[in-house]
Amino acid sequence: MIAAVPVETERRAARTGPLVELRGLTVEYGIGEGAVRAVDGVDLAIAPGEILGLAGESGSGKSTIANAMLQILRPPARIAGGQILFENEDLTTKSREELRKFRWRNVSMVFQSAMNSLNPVMRVGDQFVDMMRAHERISKRDSLKQAEGLLDLVGIDPRRIRSYPHELSGGMRQRVIIAMALALEPELVIMDEPTTALDVVVQREIVQQIRTLQRKLGFAVLFITHDLSLLLEVANRVAIMYAGEIVEEATSEEIHRAPRHPYTIGLMQSFPPLRGPVVRMSGIAGSPPDLAATPSGCRFHPRCPHCLPGDAALYARQTTERPRLREVAPGHRVACHLVERDG
Repeated sequence: MIAAVPVETERRAARTGPLVELRGLTVEYGIGEGAVRAVDGVDLAIAPGEILGLAGESGSGKSTIANAMLQILRPPARIAGGQILFENEDLTTKSREELRKFRWRNVSMVFQSAMNSLNPVMRVGDQFVDMMRAHERISKRDSLKQAEGLLDLVGIDPRRIRSYPHELSGGMRQRVIIAMALALEPELVIMDEPTTALDVVVQREIVQQIRTLQRKLGFAVLFITHDLSLLLEVANRVAIMYAGEIVEEATSEEIHRAPRHPYTIGLMQSFPPLRGPVVRMSGIAGSPPDLAATPSGCRFHPRCPHCLPGDAALYARQTTERPRLREVAPGHRVACHLVERDG
């Protein structure tokens, strides 16, 4: 509970090695020849106490990874290959009862559009009670007392436990969901577009709140968004997804200073700088591919400005050979034939 947070934080800080590790994770929708591969052989690790950002356009597989990590994929989605290791234990081999105990206590999730997921006919406090009692033995009185402490932790008046969701602003509802995600002191909190539908002022407040809580409580965060500029501000490391694959991974500073993959560069050029000279935003031409019929070779090649028939050798590789993640600098991995060729 909240009183035990300092001890728990100290215990987490003593850990070594990844908290979560994805090895060749593959997720498909459907079975057989008609299956759509939404996540294709993803390798990714999250260290204890780290904020890892996962960015990419809609449909790139970000939320599918999150749902797979919590083992809450709904049919026809299924894990078709790979491992999901949490403290070296493979979650894909766990029973339904083991997973029920694992969720919220070890890993919790703030879902996309979470501020609209509260039950509109139940008081906030009662929703805390239902969630806590579903995962541990605790009285209603103790649940409500803990709920008050959690609301205070995220900057909401504890008396709001008697409020209905419609009596709260969008930002307050989002904070309530974040408080629920922290209720059982998880070691990892997955935040799937936690600032969607919020204005920029409230968005910044929520991000600052997340960073403050993460430093105070010591949990790791998987922060999922399409807004790369937001990730560069909040995350320690950033992984870029495109069409079900990780195409670049590095520290936030390295991504900001020297992005290497053409897709990452396009994302960087799609938002204006806050300082320096005025520059023209270029964005990325075209649309993401249909995952039911992905392009051969590099999946980004139909949109890549460097995929040109004039460079015959490179063009042949880009259109026929799937690039693999390779380390181009310490801690900086890129999957791109152009980067590989140019060193």
